Amino acid sequence: MVKKILLALSFSVLISGFAQAQHEAEASHETHAESEEFNMGEMIMHHVLDAHEWEFAHGLTLHLPVILYSEPHGLDVFSSAHLYENGGTYGPYSMHHEKITLTDDHEAKVWDFSITKNVASLLLSAIILLLVFTAVLKGYKKNVGKAPSGLQSLMEPVITTIRDEVVKPNIGPKYEAYLPYLLTLFFFILVNNLMGLTPGAANLTGNIAVTASMALITFVIVHFKANKNYWMHIVAPPGVPGWLMPLFWIIEIIGVLMKPASLAIRLFANITGGHIIILSFIGIIFLFKNYAVGGGVWLIGSMMSLIEILVAFIQAYIFTLLSSMYIGSAIEEHHDH
Repeated sequence: MVKKILLALSFSVLISGFAQAQHEAEASHETHAESEEFNMGEMIMHHVLDAHEWEFAHGLTLHLPVILYSEPHGLDVFSSAHLYENGGTYGPYSMHHEKITLTDDHEAKVWDFSITKNVASLLLSAIILLLVFTAVLKGYKKNVGKAPSGLQSLMEPVITTIRDEVVKPNIGPKYEAYLPYLLTLFFFILVNNLMGLTPGAANLTGNIAVTASMALITFVIVHFKANKNYWMHIVAPPGVPGWLMPLFWIIEIIGVLMKPASLAIRLFANITGGHIIILSFIGIIFLFKNYAVGGGVWLIGSMMSLIEILVAFIQAYIFTLLSSMYIGSAIEEHHDH
């Protein structure tokens, strides 16, 4: 069953890659009709960065709500269509590279609480996860004492693998308290990684703010649940001479801060890098404007998309594995070691 689903995903990526290339070709033809050169960097950044609208394909755009607060104007709520259709200005506001400021005072603080493309994608992925795991829960209640069926049979091997091969070995006997968080972490990252590979999707897990937020949650859990042994290893490492303690404190503090940084940057860099590579291959088609080159590049780009599916699983697995290791090292008792 899993092999069939992976095969279907692979074909869908091939088809979606071709569809995305077609959409980009149409956009390029219309936008640059007047002998304007194709700007690959602008195209890539448009797809990788966040925005106040969600462009699924050329001509198919969802304008998201803009929610702003500023001292002079208070709370303002309006559609992002007003900004995009009026050259980036609407009322007292101006937008430049997706940053909204006051037209008459660019230094004034404008608090932007808008539902951007990434926020909308996050909400969509949360709904998908709720629907999937509600169905899985119903399956468990229905098939008590029976073999799993339907969606339950697909999800159960993944859940048990994360539990038995990742969480249990790294956290130990107290793993059950942290299992819900780590499973949520794994499936949230996986779903958003896969969603990011579809044409017109948001680059949620390629946003450093999102990956840093997940890393920060792990950091807080680690240091709120850490036991005496963990803190003593940082404050007073055994066997270290007193005169070397200040140097070891600096090293330990750097090590403590590097753990969440490595979580955030690894996921962000791998996902964003993969997207940039695939978009670069698509951009080459429009630079050369040659069917032979386009066909070869499309084939390579499709193969890269298949690799990105594997990367989506690997990065979700690594983030969960490292989080488990960090939590386990913080709650490990001396006799467990």
